[in-house]
Amino acid sequence: MSSLEDFSDILKRGEPLAPLTWLKVGGNAAHLAEPQSADQLQSLVQCCSEQSIPVRVLGGGSNILISDDGFDGVVVRLTADVFSAVSVSGTTVTAAGGAALSNVISESVKAGLAGLEQLAGIPGTVGGAIHGNAGTRLADVGNFVTSVSVLTATGERRELAEDALTFSYRTSSVDELVVLSCTLELKEDEPDAITERMRKVWIMKKATQPLSSQSAGCIFKNPRGLSAGDLIEQAGLKGTRIGGAEISDRHANFIVTSDGVTCSDVLQLIEKAKTEVAEHFGVDLETEIEIW
Repeated sequence: MSSLEDFSDILKRGEPLAPLTWLKVGGNAAHLAEPQSADQLQSLVQCCSEQSIPVRVLGGGSNILISDDGFDGVVVRLTADVFSAVSVSGTTVTAAGGAALSNVISESVKAGLAGLEQLAGIPGTVGGAIHGNAGTRLADVGNFVTSVSVLTATGERRELAEDALTFSYRTSSVDELVVLSCTLELKEDEPDAITERMRKVWIMKKATQPLSSQSAGCIFKNPRGLSAGDLIEQAGLKGTRIGGAEISDRHANFIVTSDGVTCSDVLQLIEKAKTEVAEHFGVDLETEIEIW
Protein backbone atom coordinates (compact mmCIF):
# COMPACT_ATOMS: atom_id res chain seq x y z
CA MET A 1 0.00 0.00 0.00
CA SER A 2 1.36 3.41 -0.96
CA SER A 3 1.49 6.45 1.31
CA LEU A 4 1.47 10.20 0.78
CA GLU A 5 5.22 10.16 1.37
CA ASP A 6 5.53 8.47 -2.02
CA PHE A 7 4.21 11.69 -3.59
CA SER A 8 6.43 14.14 -1.72
CA ASP A 9 7.72 15.61 -4.99
CA ILE A 10 4.26 16.93 -5.92
CA LEU A 11 2.88 17.64 -2.42
CA LYS A 12 3.05 20.81 -0.35
CA ARG A 13 1.88 20.95 3.26
CA GLY A 14 -0.24 23.66 4.85
CA GLU A 15 -0.73 25.62 1.63
CA PRO A 16 -3.06 28.67 1.71
CA LEU A 17 -6.09 28.20 -0.54
CA ALA A 18 -7.46 31.76 -0.49
CA PRO A 19 -5.01 33.07 -3.14
CA LEU A 20 -6.17 30.29 -5.48
CA THR A 21 -9.82 31.42 -5.43
CA TRP A 22 -11.56 34.39 -7.01
CA LEU A 23 -13.14 35.43 -3.72
CA LYS A 24 -9.72 35.28 -1.99
CA VAL A 25 -11.33 33.36 0.87
CA GLY A 26 -10.38 30.16 2.66
CA GLY A 27 -7.94 28.55 5.05
CA ASN A 28 -5.09 26.16 4.33
CA ALA A 29 -5.03 22.74 2.68
CA ALA A 30 -3.39 20.04 4.77
CA HIS A 31 -1.81 18.94 1.47
CA LEU A 32 -1.82 20.58 -1.95
CA ALA A 33 -0.91 18.30 -4.84
CA GLU A 34 -0.04 19.13 -8.44
CA PRO A 35 0.30 15.82 -10.35
CA GLN A 36 2.34 15.85 -13.53
CA SER A 37 0.47 13.13 -15.41
CA ALA A 38 -2.87 11.33 -15.48
CA ASP A 39 -1.19 8.16 -14.21
CA GLN A 40 0.35 10.00 -11.27
CA LEU A 41 -3.01 11.61 -10.49
CA GLN A 42 -4.67 8.20 -10.57
CA SER A 43 -2.05 6.70 -8.23
CA LEU A 44 -2.45 9.59 -5.80
CA VAL A 45 -6.24 9.26 -5.73
CA GLN A 46 -5.97 5.49 -5.22
CA CYS A 47 -3.58 6.07 -2.33
CA CYS A 48 -5.92 8.56 -0.69
CA SER A 49 -8.86 6.20 -1.18
CA GLU A 50 -7.00 3.31 0.44
CA GLN A 51 -6.07 5.47 3.43
CA SER A 52 -9.45 7.24 3.72
CA ILE A 53 -7.87 10.64 3.10
CA PRO A 54 -10.43 13.12 1.71
CA VAL A 55 -9.64 14.60 -1.70
CA ARG A 56 -10.96 17.66 -3.49
CA VAL A 57 -10.10 19.08 -6.89
CA LEU A 58 -9.61 22.83 -7.16
CA GLY A 59 -9.99 24.11 -10.71
CA GLY A 60 -9.98 27.76 -11.64
CA GLY A 61 -11.29 28.77 -8.21
CA SER A 62 -14.07 30.91 -9.70
CA ASN A 63 -17.21 29.21 -8.41
CA ILE A 64 -16.12 28.17 -4.96
CA LEU A 65 -16.23 29.31 -1.36
CA ILE A 66 -13.74 27.61 0.95
CA SER A 67 -14.12 27.49 4.73
CA ASP A 68 -11.86 29.63 6.88
CA ASP A 69 -10.78 26.32 8.45
CA GLY A 70 -9.38 25.15 5.14
CA PHE A 71 -9.45 21.51 4.06
CA ASP A 72 -8.05 18.65 6.12
CA GLY A 73 -7.09 16.41 3.24
CA VAL A 74 -5.51 16.57 -0.21
CA VAL A 75 -6.47 19.37 -2.59
CA VAL A 76 -5.51 18.57 -6.18
CA ARG A 77 -4.74 21.21 -8.80
CA LEU A 78 -4.42 20.18 -12.45
CA THR A 79 -1.72 22.67 -13.42
CA ALA A 80 0.49 20.46 -15.63
CA ASP A 81 0.31 21.02 -19.38
CA VAL A 82 -1.19 17.59 -19.99
CA PHE A 83 -4.31 18.66 -18.08
CA SER A 84 -4.89 21.78 -20.17
CA ALA A 85 -4.49 20.40 -23.70
CA VAL A 86 -7.02 21.41 -26.38
CA SER A 87 -7.23 19.98 -29.91
CA VAL A 88 -9.60 20.39 -32.85
CA SER A 89 -10.43 17.78 -35.48
CA GLY A 90 -13.14 18.68 -37.96
CA THR A 91 -16.09 19.88 -35.89
CA THR A 92 -14.96 18.03 -32.75
CA VAL A 93 -13.07 19.76 -29.94
CA THR A 94 -11.24 17.61 -27.38
CA ALA A 95 -10.26 19.34 -24.15
CA ALA A 96 -8.53 18.18 -21.00
CA GLY A 97 -10.46 18.82 -17.79
CA GLY A 98 -8.00 21.39 -16.47
CA ALA A 99 -8.12 23.53 -19.60
CA ALA A 100 -9.49 27.02 -19.10
CA LEU A 101 -12.95 27.27 -20.65
CA SER A 102 -11.90 30.60 -22.16
CA ASN A 103 -9.05 28.85 -24.00
CA VAL A 104 -11.37 26.17 -25.36
CA ILE A 105 -13.73 28.88 -26.60
CA SER A 106 -10.83 30.75 -28.21
CA GLU A 107 -9.51 27.65 -29.99
CA SER A 108 -12.94 26.74 -31.32
CA VAL A 109 -13.56 30.25 -32.63
CA LYS A 110 -10.16 30.28 -34.36
CA ALA A 111 -11.11 26.99 -36.02
CA GLY A 112 -14.36 28.50 -37.33
CA LEU A 113 -16.54 26.41 -35.04
CA ALA A 114 -19.68 27.92 -33.54
CA GLY A 115 -21.52 27.31 -30.29
CA LEU A 116 -19.10 27.95 -27.47
CA GLU A 117 -18.86 31.68 -28.21
CA GLN A 118 -22.21 31.95 -26.41
CA LEU A 119 -20.33 31.01 -23.21
CA ALA A 120 -17.80 33.84 -23.50
CA GLY A 121 -16.85 35.38 -20.19
CA ILE A 122 -17.52 32.30 -18.06
CA PRO A 123 -14.42 31.70 -15.94
CA GLY A 124 -13.00 28.42 -14.65
CA THR A 125 -11.98 25.12 -16.18
CA VAL A 126 -13.71 22.72 -18.54
CA GLY A 127 -14.05 20.15 -15.75
CA GLY A 128 -15.85 22.57 -13.47
CA ALA A 129 -18.00 23.83 -16.33
CA ILE A 130 -19.17 20.31 -17.17
CA HIS A 131 -19.79 19.35 -13.55
CA GLY A 132 -22.00 22.41 -13.01
CA ASN A 133 -23.26 22.69 -16.61
CA ALA A 134 -22.02 26.27 -16.78
CA GLY A 135 -23.84 28.53 -19.18
CA THR A 136 -25.61 31.75 -20.01
CA ARG A 137 -29.11 32.59 -21.11
CA LEU A 138 -27.98 31.66 -24.62
CA ALA A 139 -26.56 28.17 -24.05
CA ASP A 140 -25.07 25.70 -21.58
CA VAL A 141 -21.84 23.75 -22.05
CA GLY A 142 -23.87 20.54 -21.84
CA ASN A 143 -25.47 21.43 -25.18
CA PHE A 144 -22.20 20.50 -26.86
CA VAL A 145 -20.68 17.65 -24.79
CA THR A 146 -20.65 14.23 -26.47
CA SER A 147 -18.36 12.26 -24.14
CA VAL A 148 -16.49 12.67 -20.87
CA SER A 149 -13.55 10.79 -19.38
CA VAL A 150 -13.54 10.80 -15.58
CA LEU A 151 -11.60 9.54 -12.58
CA THR A 152 -13.68 8.31 -9.64
CA ALA A 153 -12.95 8.88 -5.95
CA THR A 154 -11.46 5.38 -5.79
CA GLY A 155 -9.12 6.05 -8.72
CA GLU A 156 -11.03 4.21 -11.43
CA ARG A 157 -11.09 5.68 -14.93
CA ARG A 158 -14.41 5.66 -16.75
CA GLU A 159 -15.61 6.78 -20.16
CA LEU A 160 -19.09 8.32 -20.24
CA ALA A 161 -20.75 8.35 -23.65
CA GLU A 162 -23.45 10.81 -24.66
CA ASP A 163 -26.30 8.47 -23.71
CA ALA A 164 -24.90 8.25 -20.17
CA LEU A 165 -24.79 12.02 -19.70
CA THR A 166 -27.58 14.25 -18.48
CA PHE A 167 -27.43 18.01 -18.19
CA SER A 168 -29.95 20.39 -16.65
CA TYR A 169 -29.88 23.92 -15.31
CA ARG A 170 -26.50 24.38 -13.56
CA THR A 171 -26.11 20.69 -12.79
CA SER A 172 -25.11 17.49 -14.53
CA SER A 173 -24.76 13.77 -13.97
CA VAL A 174 -20.97 14.17 -14.09
CA ASP A 175 -20.26 14.01 -10.36
CA GLU A 176 -17.04 12.00 -10.25
CA LEU A 177 -13.92 13.34 -8.57
CA VAL A 178 -12.07 14.47 -11.72
CA VAL A 179 -13.04 15.28 -15.29
CA LEU A 180 -9.98 14.11 -17.20
CA SER A 181 -11.17 15.16 -20.66
CA CYS A 182 -14.20 15.69 -22.84
CA THR A 183 -15.27 15.97 -26.45
CA LEU A 184 -17.58 18.69 -27.74
CA GLU A 185 -19.38 18.72 -31.06
CA LEU A 186 -19.74 22.11 -32.73
CA LYS A 187 -20.86 23.49 -36.09
CA GLU A 188 -18.92 25.28 -38.78
CA ASP A 189 -19.62 28.97 -39.32
CA GLU A 190 -17.95 32.11 -40.61
CA PRO A 191 -15.21 33.16 -38.13
CA ASP A 192 -16.21 36.82 -38.41
CA ALA A 193 -19.83 36.00 -37.53
CA ILE A 194 -18.74 33.90 -34.56
CA THR A 195 -16.41 36.64 -33.33
CA GLU A 196 -19.16 39.25 -33.61
CA ARG A 197 -21.54 37.14 -31.52
CA MET A 198 -18.83 36.64 -28.91
CA ARG A 199 -18.14 40.38 -28.85
CA LYS A 200 -21.81 41.09 -28.15
CA VAL A 201 -21.83 38.59 -25.25
CA TRP A 202 -18.78 40.32 -23.77
CA ILE A 203 -20.31 43.77 -24.13
CA MET A 204 -23.42 42.64 -22.27
CA LYS A 205 -21.39 41.05 -19.46
CA LYS A 206 -19.16 44.10 -19.02
CA ALA A 207 -22.23 46.34 -18.87
CA THR A 208 -24.08 44.32 -16.24
CA GLN A 209 -21.54 42.39 -14.14
CA PRO A 210 -18.80 43.51 -11.69
CA LEU A 211 -16.00 41.95 -13.73
CA SER A 212 -13.31 44.20 -12.27
CA SER A 213 -14.06 43.17 -8.67
CA GLN A 214 -13.24 40.06 -6.64
CA SER A 215 -16.25 37.80 -7.07
CA ALA A 216 -17.14 34.18 -7.79
CA GLY A 217 -19.72 34.72 -10.49
CA CYS A 218 -23.40 34.21 -9.72
CA ILE A 219 -24.02 33.10 -6.14
CA PHE A 220 -27.54 31.74 -6.66
CA LYS A 221 -29.29 29.76 -9.37
CA ASN A 222 -32.15 31.57 -11.04
CA PRO A 223 -35.50 30.20 -9.84
CA ARG A 224 -37.63 28.93 -12.71
CA GLY A 225 -38.90 31.89 -14.72
CA LEU A 226 -37.28 34.41 -12.36
CA SER A 227 -33.98 36.21 -11.87
CA ALA A 228 -32.19 35.72 -8.56
CA GLY A 229 -30.42 39.05 -9.03
CA ASP A 230 -33.71 40.89 -9.59
CA LEU A 231 -35.26 39.30 -6.49
CA ILE A 232 -32.30 40.27 -4.32
CA GLU A 233 -32.35 43.80 -5.72
CA GLN A 234 -36.12 44.13 -5.18
CA ALA A 235 -35.58 43.03 -1.58
CA GLY A 236 -33.42 46.15 -1.19
CA LEU A 237 -30.13 44.33 -0.67
CA LYS A 238 -27.89 45.87 -3.33
CA GLY A 239 -24.82 47.28 -1.60
CA THR A 240 -25.49 45.39 1.66
CA ARG A 241 -22.18 44.68 3.37
CA ILE A 242 -21.04 42.28 6.07
CA GLY A 243 -17.36 42.50 6.96
CA GLY A 244 -15.34 42.27 3.76
CA ALA A 245 -18.22 40.96 1.63
CA GLU A 246 -20.78 43.05 -0.23
CA ILE A 247 -23.72 42.38 -2.53
CA SER A 248 -22.66 44.08 -5.75
CA ASP A 249 -24.38 47.35 -6.59
CA ARG A 250 -23.98 46.42 -10.27
CA HIS A 251 -25.55 42.94 -10.20
CA ALA A 252 -27.23 41.71 -7.02
CA ASN A 253 -26.49 38.03 -7.72
CA PHE A 254 -22.79 38.76 -7.28
CA ILE A 255 -20.98 39.07 -3.96
CA VAL A 256 -17.75 41.06 -4.17
CA THR A 257 -15.02 40.85 -1.57
CA SER A 258 -12.26 43.08 -0.25
CA ASP A 259 -9.18 42.76 1.96
CA GLY A 260 -9.79 41.00 5.24
CA VAL A 261 -12.85 39.10 4.03
CA THR A 262 -13.67 35.79 5.69
CA CYS A 263 -15.77 32.85 4.61
CA SER A 264 -18.09 33.71 7.49
CA ASP A 265 -18.72 37.17 5.99
CA VAL A 266 -19.77 35.65 2.67
CA LEU A 267 -21.91 32.94 4.28
CA GLN A 268 -23.75 35.50 6.42
CA LEU A 269 -24.48 37.59 3.34
CA ILE A 270 -25.73 34.50 1.47
CA GLU A 271 -28.05 33.64 4.35
CA LYS A 272 -29.32 37.21 4.56
CA ALA A 273 -30.18 37.22 0.86
CA LYS A 274 -31.95 33.85 1.15
CA THR A 275 -33.93 34.99 4.19
CA GLU A 276 -34.98 38.36 2.75
CA VAL A 277 -36.03 36.92 -0.62
CA ALA A 278 -38.01 34.15 1.09
CA GLU A 279 -39.78 36.66 3.34
CA HIS A 280 -40.53 39.16 0.54
CA PHE A 281 -41.43 36.81 -2.31
CA GLY A 282 -41.84 33.31 -0.88
CA VAL A 283 -38.98 32.07 -3.10
CA ASP A 284 -36.24 29.81 -1.78
CA LEU A 285 -32.92 30.66 -3.42
CA GLU A 286 -30.52 27.80 -4.14
CA THR A 287 -26.78 28.47 -4.18
CA GLU A 288 -24.91 27.96 -7.43
CA ILE A 289 -21.53 28.46 -5.83
CA GLU A 290 -19.84 25.34 -4.42
CA ILE A 291 -19.14 25.58 -0.69
CA TRP A 292 -16.38 23.51 0.92
